[in-house]
Amino acid sequence: MPKVFRPHPESFKNTFCVFREVAVSEVANREPDFTSSSGSRYFYTEKGMYRLANHWGRLANSKWRLVSQMESEGKIKLGYANWSEFYPDNDIEKLYYLEADFEKGTILYQHKNNPEYDGKAVLWDTSETKKRLRQARNILTLTNWASYFENDAIEMLRKTIITELIYTRKTLDEIKRDAQ
Repeated sequence: MPKVFRPHPESFKNTFCVFREVAVSEVANREPDFTSSSGSRYFYTEKGMYRLANHWGRLANSKWRLVSQMESEGKIKLGYANWSEFYPDNDIEKLYYLEADFEKGTILYQHKNNPEYDGKAVLWDTSETKKRLRQARNILTLTNWASYFENDAIEMLRKTIITELIYTRKTLDEIKRDAQ
């Protein structure tokens, strides 16, 4: 049996990672390599890690997100990520950018080390990323800001404002003022 990489749990502090949801059967009949105090179970492989947990998002000193790719029942989800998909995280460096999918109606933040980052979206530190993410999601979902505009113009305006939040350093007020 090949030797499996077994990282120390402390090595995941201050990391960002996007896990993909996979079927729980992938770790069936396996003992976890590590179980956290909150009950999350970790299974290590040569290429990556499985995490079986009922909570995702901000975890202690890390930001781990689960992308659901299947219809699964219950709160406990199994996610998988390659070791190469764990990126360094801290609150002061400009590590994050926003990414919008207007068809799905989602706005997420991504790490600059993501191989899909094209270098065009503005990078922000953690605090500014949270602020811009909240603003962009509000523009996407709320309507009170658009009460002065024609209905058919609102969707186009939403896309314009969110795009400006992603690709410029303008404040939301500056963007709204320019859009009028």
